[in-house]
Amino acid sequence: MTYPKTVRIVEVGPRDGLQNEPGIVATEVKIELINRLTHAGLQTIESGSFVSPKWVPQMADTAEVLSHIQRKPGVQYPVLVPNIKGLHAALESGVEEVAVFASASEAFSQRNINCTIDESLARFQPVIAASRERGVKVRGYVSCVLGCPYQGDVPAEKVADVAKRLFDMGCYEISLGDTIGAGTPAAAFAMTKHVLGFVPVNQIALHFHDTYGQALANIYACLGLGISVLDSSVGGLGGCPYAVGASGNVASEDLVYMLHGMGIDTGVDLGQLVEAARFISQAIGREPSSHLSKAWRQGN
Repeated sequence: MTYPKTVRIVEVGPRDGLQNEPGIVATEVKIELINRLTHAGLQTIESGSFVSPKWVPQMADTAEVLSHIQRKPGVQYPVLVPNIKGLHAALESGVEEVAVFASASEAFSQRNINCTIDESLARFQPVIAASRERGVKVRGYVSCVLGCPYQGDVPAEKVADVAKRLFDMGCYEISLGDTIGAGTPAAAFAMTKHVLGFVPVNQIALHFHDTYGQALANIYACLGLGISVLDSSVGGLGGCPYAVGASGNVASEDLVYMLHGMGIDTGVDLGQLVEAARFISQAIGREPSSHLSKAWRQGN
């Protein structure tokens, strides 16, 4: 089996990882975290979202965060936007990339954003068009690709349909998310292979949560398909408020350790990444959930 020589990691900790933290994380902590991740060599760092503070109070300071981070040439700092209003706020902050979020599950779409999949895609169409007119790249997220907390199994055909529609609207990259972390390697491989019949392999990313401890195995199973963009969260931060028991994304440091062990280049300094995980974990008052951080702490 042939694996990619390089992998680009999309670090989602500052947004996806922190957005559901019960306590508000200080703005200066978010800024320091992003700076540490930049210095560690991450090329893409999702840095916040322009959603209503009423719904996601943790992200209310995204504009301030973006105005104070130490930007590095060649590094992207995308943000999530739910609508045109959010896009305009993002543009005022000088972003070069935004993301939109749809679901492959009708039940999840209704419970999460109170609309059907078709309605959500219709909302995103003007956002994507306006972004592209201004030279801003758009990434599309598809959630619940390997199961939904409300409807159970999600057919690969539905995942492919939503992914292709986002791609056809103009999203340059489609991130396939196992929101509840229920997937296993065989299912992840089959779903990803099916989607590759509709979206080019170099424009697909994987965003796997680790609820059942399967994320690394699922990623490994899909690398042989040619996938070379992977989402992860420093320290294993995150979770889904709509999916009971759903833990965060696969930990960035665990992912980098595995990839480097396979001879795959990420451009990431593993030591600095572990220090970033320890920094944010200490700031929010918990231990890093990653295996690597625990092993290195113990001197193994």
